[in-house]
Amino acid sequence: MTAPQQSTFGPTTLLTPGEVARLFRVDPKTVTRWGKAGRLACIRTPGGHRRYRAADVVRLLNDSGVKSPGGDVPEIPQDVITGIE
Repeated sequence: MTAPQQSTFGPTTLLTPGEVARLFRVDPKTVTRWGKAGRLACIRTPGGHRRYRAADVVRLLNDSGVKSPGGDVPEIPQDVITGIE
């Protein structure tokens, strides 16, 4: 599965555990554990799969101070950041 395209990545976008995991550089199971622990709210699809609101993910990224391999915070499209401020 590939990362969401910037043109479709907005404040109401739902991300899979794998997409969130890539942003935080953790295993998707870790993201699932965060959801179970209440650290990151999740939505369940009718099929029982977990999805995470992009706005919640951005908030957690900003709070956690996660850095990319180059030393920067992972790039989040501006419309997502604007949508939660």
